[in-house]
Amino acid sequence: QVQLVESGGGLVQAGGSLRLSCAASGTIFSINAMGWYRQAPGKQRELVARITSGGVTSYADSVQGRFTISRDNAKNVVLRTVHLQMNTLKPEDTAVYYCNAEKILTASGYVADSWGQGTQVTVSS
Repeated sequence: QVQLVESGGGLVQAGGSLRLSCAASGTIFSINAMGWYRQAPGKQRELVARITSGGVTSYADSVQGRFTISRDNAKNVVLRTVHLQMNTLKPEDTAVYYCNAEKILTASGYVADSWGQGTQVTVSS
């Protein structure tokens, strides 16, 4: 069984910074990619940032240049932990942020994806 545990959300003033972390646990042989999504009240969940096992990153246009996704381990070690450094936060970044892991190879075979429980980020103006 795969579990994603998130940490680091909270309340910050506009212009401030927060760092989110997500760690995958379980018997995991590989993870294709990990990412952060967010969902604001009344809106659809959207991709914020993603990193592949090879270290390729991608970002939503709205966070490009302000957010940075990174991994804990070298590229030749199983992707398990990711961080999202969020700088120059804006009120519109307020949302529940969810960690996601894609195509996870476990002892029982492949799991298409797994989600964390979500962590609240609130940016005050």
